[in-house]
Amino acid sequence: MNVHDAKSAKLTGQNADQDPASAVEWWRGAVIYQIYPRSFCDTSNDGTGDLKGVIEGLDYVASLGVDAVWLSPFFTSPMCDFGYDVADYRNVDPVFGNLSDFDQIIDKAHRLGLKVIIDQVYSHTSDLHAWFAESREDRNNPKADWYVWADPKEDGSPPNNWQSVFGGGAWAWDSRRQQYYFHNFLTSQPDLNVHNKDVQDALLDVGRFWLDRGVDGFRLDALNFAMHDPELRDNPPAPKDGRILRRPFDYQLHVYNQSHPDIPKFLERIRQLTDEYDGVFTVAEVGGPEPVDEMKAFTVDNRRLNSAYNFSFLYADKLTAPFTKSAVDIWAGAPEEGWPSWAFSNHDAPRAVSRWADEDQTARAAKLYAMLLMSLRGNAFLYQGEELGLPQASVPFEALKDPEAIANWPMTLGRDGARTPMPWKAAAPNAGFSGAEPWLPVDPRHAALAVDAQESDQSATLHFVRKLIALRKNTPALRHGESAFAEGPDDLLAFYRKTEDEEALCVFNLSAQTQQWRPLSEQHFGLVADVGLDTAEQGLPEELPPLSGYIAIRRG
Repeated sequence: MNVHDAKSAKLTGQNADQDPASAVEWWRGAVIYQIYPRSFCDTSNDGTGDLKGVIEGLDYVASLGVDAVWLSPFFTSPMCDFGYDVADYRNVDPVFGNLSDFDQIIDKAHRLGLKVIIDQVYSHTSDLHAWFAESREDRNNPKADWYVWADPKEDGSPPNNWQSVFGGGAWAWDSRRQQYYFHNFLTSQPDLNVHNKDVQDALLDVGRFWLDRGVDGFRLDALNFAMHDPELRDNPPAPKDGRILRRPFDYQLHVYNQSHPDIPKFLERIRQLTDEYDGVFTVAEVGGPEPVDEMKAFTVDNRRLNSAYNFSFLYADKLTAPFTKSAVDIWAGAPEEGWPSWAFSNHDAPRAVSRWADEDQTARAAKLYAMLLMSLRGNAFLYQGEELGLPQASVPFEALKDPEAIANWPMTLGRDGARTPMPWKAAAPNAGFSGAEPWLPVDPRHAALAVDAQESDQSATLHFVRKLIALRKNTPALRHGESAFAEGPDDLLAFYRKTEDEEALCVFNLSAQTQQWRPLSEQHFGLVADVGLDTAEQGLPEELPPLSGYIAIRRG
């Protein structure tokens, strides 16, 4: 695809890219499929997925009925953090291919009716980035202030007590400048000084580069880490209130190394850029124990980003009705409120079916969780393999690659078990992912759940998820309607999704006990999807077995 053609196609007006039937932005209520390129499909037979593999897999992704794909990082990188340590924002790492391959992804995705969203990592770079190489040379060069540098204390120790997410102190000594540089993550991931307007301008130029190539949106990684306290004040200790303390990072309240109040001002500059293009979607990743205020600040009043998501579901050990209600209730649709996004699984968290269900229940649980995800008000992120019901893969210590998993083993499951290769063919070597030994091992349980095995089984999770996505796409109440919870037992989740012309009733028994419940009025409701119920029963069921649920629709 010609880059200039892509640019002219995108620069057609801020509000043009909408559903013509409803004048609703394409992304509002969209289902977005996350591709982790390293583990999606390997066409070069070197054991690592690549962009040509993404091109090959797009037909399958389109067959799911999703609206967009989100590509995890494919940029030039030493891969210390597998692409989230960017050495060149404007190029493709050779392990994945080249810019021509990326342009082919844009071209094919758009022909298939898919939007393309890519990661943007604005908090930090790799220490191999040219910006950092220049910044560390001395204290007077043009990029001297592009990263966070600080003098040692009188005793030579780091400037303050900030801790790294991946373990240990968040400051590294650099002998050339005779100063410390700040890193929220790996030592090889120095933090950018995003307070500096020149840094902001450079990052905005990066965004423009990819928008001109035809991308339809950005997922902004670790966004609340993008700015620090310029006074470098010590973080206070975290209260001993029962929270889990696995790393030194967990022992602090992170009020000074992240979440600076000037971040939203930078987001307004990002919004000004994306508004120059047609139909661009932006979503923030917001971590931390209390992310909601930041998420709302990042998305408020149609002046900043379109959406945000956090780790409430991604890190939850159990899925219960009260927990789900509390997470969803926060986004009730108040005036000037942003639009939420939801993810149950992704590359940063163990897969949901393994966190929330017993191993002998994962097949049914996978369908139930997919039904819930497709019912929530907001955007739904579907992680590759989630539509197959893949459990968390078992990865032995000697095969681990994730620096966080290695540093914290055996206290956490780590991220590698969610990043193992996509299983395409049950009987093929490495489940059809590659002809060579993959960078992470294929779990034998995944091969049995491969795409080809499920395509031939109409009762499989894959077909059920396709039906759910189609139902959501064809039901405005589910896609972008209002949401209201119904009264019921504490262990049962029931809510309505409503537009002017239709209403969806969504009911889920997420517990291990049978629940009794009927709506006050079931007139004209028709059952359209269910899990774990006797569908021969007339009308809406009164008894819901464990891990069961349904969606019923009333129109007119």
